[in-house]
Amino acid sequence: MATTLPRRLGVAIVVAVIVAFLSIRLNAFRDFQIAEIAVEVTAVAGLTVLTGLSGQISLGNGAFMAIGAYATALLLLHLNWPFYVVLVIAAAITAAAGAIVGIAAARLHGPYLAGATLLLGVALPSLALAYPGIFGSDQGLNVVFSAPSFLGVNFPLTRWQAWVSSAAALIVLVLLANLDRSRIGRNWRAVRDNEVAAALDGINVAAARVRAFVVSAACAGLAGALLALVTGLVAPGGFTLTLSIALLTAAVIGGLGSLPGALWGSLVIVLVPTYVTDVATSHGLSSTVAANIPIAAYGVVLILVMLLFPNGIQGGLLRLISAFLGPDQKSRNRRNAPTPHVTPSADQAPASQHEKEGTS
Repeated sequence: MATTLPRRLGVAIVVAVIVAFLSIRLNAFRDFQIAEIAVEVTAVAGLTVLTGLSGQISLGNGAFMAIGAYATALLLLHLNWPFYVVLVIAAAITAAAGAIVGIAAARLHGPYLAGATLLLGVALPSLALAYPGIFGSDQGLNVVFSAPSFLGVNFPLTRWQAWVSSAAALIVLVLLANLDRSRIGRNWRAVRDNEVAAALDGINVAAARVRAFVVSAACAGLAGALLALVTGLVAPGGFTLTLSIALLTAAVIGGLGSLPGALWGSLVIVLVPTYVTDVATSHGLSSTVAANIPIAAYGVVLILVMLLFPNGIQGGLLRLISAFLGPDQKSRNRRNAPTPHVTPSADQAPASQHEKEGTS
């Protein structure tokens, strides 16, 4: 990890510079789309950890986004804390909720776990209707977010939202990438592949599953908090079951278990609806028909990805790169790699050496 962390930080800095340059060159609507993509990347990356690495299916991450969004709105409304403090607290609150859900669902698998998280995704946003005095009912809560004064009076708010959201998404990706390569990530993959073997190897399976829920919920809560800052409104209509399904669809399209796949999936679910709707409108279709076309486009994209790239867009790209480099590239690199010299321990010493020690 010590050698890969500087490289990941370098990549994140390069991406941040590219995003800042694009946000300056593009218009306000494209800045808003950049912010949307960053929000989706944050949420999909957490779902990738939960489903792709630990093997747990969740249809309730939209509910965790709702927790983070409402926590952000309430903290800014009543306490008026700095937004970066609010983002951290919202992620921590959602992580605690994820721990509760993870403990309750630790023994559930497959469709039973999916059904339990589905219930969470349907029921939790409706609490806003049960407590209108706190959560604002259908109208929701307004979120006031403005650019800092040192950027100037005329600095576009959408650009600042794109910067904040992209910075948060890059931080999440770097942290999750390091977590993936750590002992915790290896435990998740072991539990995903075979829980019995993982338990026999000394891994606490229940703790690993709960830990994955905590990480995924924290990412979803942070994404919900960022969404509240970008849209300026938190309402139950923004956190329906459709959002949870869209997040899972993005994770599958991009490639389960792949953090770069979270970016590809987010690009699809953010850009495809806008592009398809514009094309449908330009061809004279009614607004009602044009509004339903993105759903069909999702299905077409998902079917094409599953047929052409069963491991998602990221898996397909890796396969194309390996085909371009040649099938023997990996084996050639392995042959050219130097063989490390390892001194055997006393228990691994040759039998002849033990015999000499015994006769002396």
